[in-house]
Amino acid sequence: MAIPFSATWGTLIERCEELPEEATLITPLASKRFRITDVQDQRIIIEDIDSGDSQPLQREQFGALAEHTRDAVDGYELERLPPKAEPYAAVLALHPRYVLDERENTLTELEEADENAVLDDAPHLSMTAGADNEQDSEREEPEIDVYSDMLLLIDALEREDMTALESVDTPVLVNLYTLLSDVQRNANDLRKDVTDVLLERVGHDRPLHGQYGSVQRTTRRNRSLKDDEEVLEAFADTGIGREQLLGVDRSKVKEALDVVPVSELDVYDVSESEYVRKAEVDEERKETRLQGLKDRVAVSDDPEADVLRQEVERLEQEIEELTEFSPGSSFETQPEQG
Repeated sequence: MAIPFSATWGTLIERCEELPEEATLITPLASKRFRITDVQDQRIIIEDIDSGDSQPLQREQFGALAEHTRDAVDGYELERLPPKAEPYAAVLALHPRYVLDERENTLTELEEADENAVLDDAPHLSMTAGADNEQDSEREEPEIDVYSDMLLLIDALEREDMTALESVDTPVLVNLYTLLSDVQRNANDLRKDVTDVLLERVGHDRPLHGQYGSVQRTTRRNRSLKDDEEVLEAFADTGIGREQLLGVDRSKVKEALDVVPVSELDVYDVSESEYVRKAEVDEERKETRLQGLKDRVAVSDDPEADVLRQEVERLEQEIEELTEFSPGSSFETQPEQG
């Protein structure tokens, strides 16, 4: 027998009232942080921590979400939520009968309430005051190469006027190019690692969304010719002659040029372009500079150091979001696809 929503609502109200004032909830897809600021008979008032905007969450909407969740066989798919409705799922998951699975992106109703559920263990709920709390200040530096190179690059960029590169000294430009190259290489390595994990989570017909963008699974079609005889045999009865299918072998042309007096210009269109490439990197100097920078930022009370610290924290957060990707989208439900 289905439990009437009035009973569910009463329990949910109690759970919300029991939350500490500093409790921060996180939307399951877009990872937006918000707090419950008021609990009323027919609605729950929340406030977006980043923007400060308030939003009322209506009882009837919770009822609709609870009904859709009950009807879903394998859990209600959160990606069906309309824009701005994610907080409903995060708040409803405070109820001991509802479970929010952030890996599968589903909200499920249990047959029996889990009265032993501990709110502190909820993945979408933080009992701290957000980004400015003590825990954030104690987080460790990520042990990935791109982090150190980005920190050095930020320091270099802050010292020069990037809007007037022509006036920047040559050694500084060399340093910038080296750091940019290192950041690009290490970022690509990290991106590949993130891609390998994402491929296990994203389907061909279901894009995943995050705070800064979206990703979707795509397939690249690659072709390579079979053995010459197989190709010629396939076209044998089509009226296309062998001579029409046989072309110039580039590798054989190169070998022929090495042994016959034919000019390269007779068989190649040749053009030249100039570019700069990184010749070497002074890793010891980079490490010394990086450690000095970290030490200076750690002890300095200068306002510029505060700015750099904030930038480092922002970069750490972005790296965490890359390495712990949380998909996002956004409730009144969208119709199921046939």
